[in-house]
Amino acid sequence: MKKENYLLAENLRHELHQHPELSYHETWTKQHLMDFLKEHTSLELHDGGKYFYAVYRAPSDCAAAGDKKAIAFRADFDALPIEDEIDKPWKSCVPGVGHKCGHDGHAAALCGLGLELMDMKPDRDVYMVFQHAEETGQGAVEAQQFIKDNPDIGEIYAFHNRPGEELGQIRISNTVANCASKGMSVYMKGTPTHASIPENGINPVFALTEIVRAIPEFTDPDAYEGLVLCTIVQLDVGDYAFGIAASEGVLRMTIRAEIEAEMDLLQKKIEDLAKAEAEKYGLQLKFEFEDVFPETRNDPHCVEKVHKAAEKLGYSVVESIASRGSEDFGYYTKLIPGAIYYIGGGVDKPSFHTSGFDFTDSIIENAVEMFKALIEE
Repeated sequence: MKKENYLLAENLRHELHQHPELSYHETWTKQHLMDFLKEHTSLELHDGGKYFYAVYRAPSDCAAAGDKKAIAFRADFDALPIEDEIDKPWKSCVPGVGHKCGHDGHAAALCGLGLELMDMKPDRDVYMVFQHAEETGQGAVEAQQFIKDNPDIGEIYAFHNRPGEELGQIRISNTVANCASKGMSVYMKGTPTHASIPENGINPVFALTEIVRAIPEFTDPDAYEGLVLCTIVQLDVGDYAFGIAASEGVLRMTIRAEIEAEMDLLQKKIEDLAKAEAEKYGLQLKFEFEDVFPETRNDPHCVEKVHKAAEKLGYSVVESIASRGSEDFGYYTKLIPGAIYYIGGGVDKPSFHTSGFDFTDSIIENAVEMFKALIEE
């Protein structure tokens, strides 16, 4: 990577870090990225509303132009509601909001590729999608439209930084890279009564606790092919009032599975039990779902290309198992072959989603060189 291009990308990363924006509020971030590419490249820019994508067109006189399928890369750019406590000049200027997952670095690295393409001039078209709202799982649902609008795209790749791992090391799963997950809320409503005559009301606590009791059975690993988890995040029943029996409650869980179909099976088990308990006690029942992420499954051929690209660059490559954390990149790989991989940010770095985390600038170059090598595969 050219030094001047690296410095431009690094400075861009710092600017993004100083001005973090939460999912669906990334107005400044998106415009700043577009302005950067307008100023420093001649790439086509296509505004998708909350997201945008840039396109490099192979010169028409290239021998292979038109013969090769286009390749795409994705970067996310939303931040998290976490205070930034780094002691650096580019510390967040927004109280309570910080780039604590490294999406500032992902976006800056993809812009770095845009800079390099001006001199690289590959013989195939290259698409770069800059995506909002990865943290909610919904950004890719909307941004995947760019693939539907451009059927010439044959494959898509992305990287995620990985603090705590060897600097610059590539980690990739041969199959599922990230588990599917969703937030599931079970609402139950009965009838209120005075605490002295509970028999005159309907209290949902007994039905909700039956669901809680069933979780270990529903997640028995012997019943599934892959990892299946259910994490209870909240059980809220009634009010802080000793004279009133509880009449409304909600159980909130994160359900998660390595194989998306097995998450759906777990969901059905919970729903069926909730319906049976609601009928048994005469309760009103409602389900709500949010933060829905698919499984992110890597294509074997794309995984092979990642290995070859890393080996050509002399980067260490390690096979990894599926991450329990979720990633909306899976919405893209439902449409076309693709792969997501991790780049180590250094063993002594704070974990992402913590106040002390900061993206490791030096791996911008690793990311850009990997992108370039994948284009040539």
